[in-house]
Amino acid sequence: MKILIGKNCAVCFMALAFIIFVLMSLSGCVTMSPQKSAAEHRESLGSTQERRLTLGVVQSSIHEGMSQADVATVLGSPNIVTTDAEGNETWIYDKVATEASYSGSSRSKVSGAGAEVGGALGGIGGTVLGVLGGAVGGTQVAGESDQAGAFSRTQRTLTVVIKFDDKRLVKSVRYQMSSF
Repeated sequence: MKILIGKNCAVCFMALAFIIFVLMSLSGCVTMSPQKSAAEHRESLGSTQERRLTLGVVQSSIHEGMSQADVATVLGSPNIVTTDAEGNETWIYDKVATEASYSGSSRSKVSGAGAEVGGALGGIGGTVLGVLGGAVGGTQVAGESDQAGAFSRTQRTLTVVIKFDDKRLVKSVRYQMSSF
């Protein structure tokens, strides 16, 4: 192994300084975009109008004598539009919602004298030192892990049938809701 002295040291120092300068300059070009909130992610998923169609909205907002324009403002566009023999329209809203949830837990049990040293070093110097501390402790480290969880998925359907009269005003509102 060769030891650098004199002019070689100055060249190495300048090269190292140049590399550090370049890396610092490049790091100034990197911009981190701000993390989106859950609400922003939800808004980017698609139409919030469709997600707002609930039985409560239908029951509280849609009533006889209401215009087609007002119904469309509250509920959005219908899935199906039909016309009966007299030329009166029927709007059908058919929505399906799937809700999924997961709950999980895990626990780890570590035993041995080396684990205590590793845990202490891990708290001070990070995970690497914690692992090294466990190995340096001189005792075999035994670990166990228990995991448990449950997953649930529920589907709900809502079908709303709105019949209009010849003046294009709500004549009747019927709905069917199911959950399974």
